[in-house]
Amino acid sequence: MREVLVARLDGAGDVLLAGPAVRAIARSARVTMLVGPAGEEAARLLPGVAEVRVWACPWVLGDPPPVRRTDIDTLADDLAGFDEAVVLTSFHQSPLPLALVLRMAGVPRISGASVDYPGSLLDVRLRPGETLEENQPEPERMRAVAAAAGYPLPADDDGRLQVRLPEPLPEPVADVVVHPGAAVGARRWPAAHAAEAVRQLAGEGWRVAVTGGPGECELTAQVAGDHAVDLGGRTSMAELAAVIAGASAIVVGNTAAAHLAAAVGTPVVSLFAPVVPAVRWRPYRVPQVLLGDQDAPCRGTRARECPVAGHPCLTSVRPDDVVAAVRRLTRPSVPLTGPLTEEIPA
Repeated sequence: MREVLVARLDGAGDVLLAGPAVRAIARSARVTMLVGPAGEEAARLLPGVAEVRVWACPWVLGDPPPVRRTDIDTLADDLAGFDEAVVLTSFHQSPLPLALVLRMAGVPRISGASVDYPGSLLDVRLRPGETLEENQPEPERMRAVAAAAGYPLPADDDGRLQVRLPEPLPEPVADVVVHPGAAVGARRWPAAHAAEAVRQLAGEGWRVAVTGGPGECELTAQVAGDHAVDLGGRTSMAELAAVIAGASAIVVGNTAAAHLAAAVGTPVVSLFAPVVPAVRWRPYRVPQVLLGDQDAPCRGTRARECPVAGHPCLTSVRPDDVVAAVRRLTRPSVPLTGPLTEEIPA
């Protein structure tokens, strides 16, 4: 089989969204994924990935390492021997720096989407806004790049997100998962709001688990209080996926846990800050209620920290809005209330 490198160098959620494109390529090639440090666990969960390589990319990461010639030379040596590379990027990223390294490595065929003229760096180029529709979900954007490279998604694959879950699945830990953290502050619902939502959910009889990464234990403890199981820092990504899979709904911001939920089919109450477009990064093809003021002044800024005093896009979402959304997703006869809710079926 052809040896194909698939690159997605940013966050865990972005890697999960690359899953359908990876599966398309893996139907006729052996796939190695090149990911950033935050994407390693996610890449190992994707069906179709045979090998994972990790590299901290200076032109993609939010907290980038310095550019060192020795690091670039080492990467080029490490990437030698692939028959082909498919470089997957978001609209605000360029595939060209990595394509240059891949050419240095001797990779004979490289595909990607680039606004800028690529010269001899790309063999297959999609032009964003011309040959590539930009106002579409990220999984579909990446699938388009894979298809242009000659790897369309097979007809028997429905194109949804997927992950490999541990077997056998544990007994359900909770009815509702609340995941209050996010990689950047601009995408976090206030902790006090999350804690009150947990209190209300528990008061209605739901078993609630609060989840988060190793650096979020203080946050998860605050949100869980005495009303929920605190799993902060206690799960791998595979274990987190299993916890979410056993729940009836998850309350989560625009972060990797939302895409894990989509991959296991768990309905999502999406607390979505409009610093990036919801059409591109909302939970993909899973029942959901989107909450958050999508017309707030921070819209489209890609801000990591909220640029507007008071963080109005998410502080305006009340705990009872979230509880009502959980009811709506789990009990379809219950109507939605409030101007910030939007029902999106699978």
